[in-house]
Amino acid sequence: MKVLVTGTAGFIGFSIAKRLLERGDDVVGIDNHNDYYDVSLKEARVKCLIPYSNYRHLRMDIADDKAIERVFIDHRFDCVVHLAAQAGVRYSIDHPSFYIQSNIVGFANILESSRKTNISHLIYASSSSVYGANIKQPFSIHDNVDHPLNLYAASKKSNELMAHAYSHLFKIPTTGLRFFTVYGPWGRPDMALFKFATSIKKGEAIEVYNNGHHSRDFTYIDDVVEAIVRILNRPARPNDNWDGLTLDPASSLAPWRIYNIGNNKPTPLLDYISALEMALGCKAKLTFLPQQAGDMISTVADICESFDDFDYAPKVSISEGIQRFVSWFNEYYDF
Repeated sequence: MKVLVTGTAGFIGFSIAKRLLERGDDVVGIDNHNDYYDVSLKEARVKCLIPYSNYRHLRMDIADDKAIERVFIDHRFDCVVHLAAQAGVRYSIDHPSFYIQSNIVGFANILESSRKTNISHLIYASSSSVYGANIKQPFSIHDNVDHPLNLYAASKKSNELMAHAYSHLFKIPTTGLRFFTVYGPWGRPDMALFKFATSIKKGEAIEVYNNGHHSRDFTYIDDVVEAIVRILNRPARPNDNWDGLTLDPASSLAPWRIYNIGNNKPTPLLDYISALEMALGCKAKLTFLPQQAGDMISTVADICESFDDFDYAPKVSISEGIQRFVSWFNEYYDF
C-alpha cells in the first residue's frame, strides 16, 4: 500500500513507519519537527527512515491546509495513519493555542484531504486521557467520555467527534485508537520513563506526583505498532446493530470505530520506578509532590473489543519493556 504517516519524527509515528517500510509498503512521512522536546532526537529518528528506498520525508505543518492538500493530491494514498499532534497533558494548561492549531485545525485538514482523495481508511491517534473524570475501571470504549480534565484530552475527544462527522457524511472509514501510556526505545523525553532514567543516571532526584499513588496502563511500543498494522488492513465498518436509543459510544451506523490500545495490566508508579532501578542497576532519589492539575490518578484499558476484532493481545511485560528501553537509552546516550 501507499501510506501517509503523520508525525514520523515522533515516537509512535517513527515506529509504525519503520514497521510498514520493513514489510514493503510505500510510506510518505510528514512532521514539522517542532521543539516541544529535543529536536535532535526527532532528527535521529528520521535519519533511521531515510535509507529506505520506499520512504519519503516531508517537513511541514499539518495546520497548513494548502500544503496538506497538495501532498494528498500528489501522492494519492491508500491509507492514512495520523499520529501528528501536540502532545502532553501539563503543557496544554499553559499553551492551549498549540493544541487548537495542531490537534483541531491540523486534524480537520487531514480529514478534508482524506475526503477529497477518497482515502480507503484513516487511522488516527486518540488517547486514554479522554476518559477524564471517569472512575469506573477498566475504561471501556462503551463508556461515555464527556468530562475531560485538560485541553489535550478535550482535543482528542474532539478528533473522535470530527472523524464521526466525516464518516457519517462522506462514508470515510475512520478508526480512532485510544493509546494508553506508550513507552519503549526511541520514546519521548517528556514521558515519565525517559525523565526518570535521565535523572537517575545523573544522580538527581526524580519528581513523583500524587505522592506516588498513581498507576498507569503502560503499553510497550511494539504492541502498539502491532495493533496499528493489524487494523490498517481492516477499515472500519458500520455497526448494523447500532441503536440510536442506546447510543453506544464505540461504534455507529457510519464506518467509524474506537478501540483501546493498552496493556490491560495497570502498574503502580512506584513499581514502575522499581523496575527501572533494577534495569539501570541504580537506586532512585525520590521527591514526592502533590497531584498535578489535569492528571488522572489511574488508567487501565478494557481491550476486549481489540482482541475480538483483530486479535490484539499485548505481549511485552513491564520488566522486559523497561529493560529494552534501558538498553537503547544507554547506547543512544553513551552511558
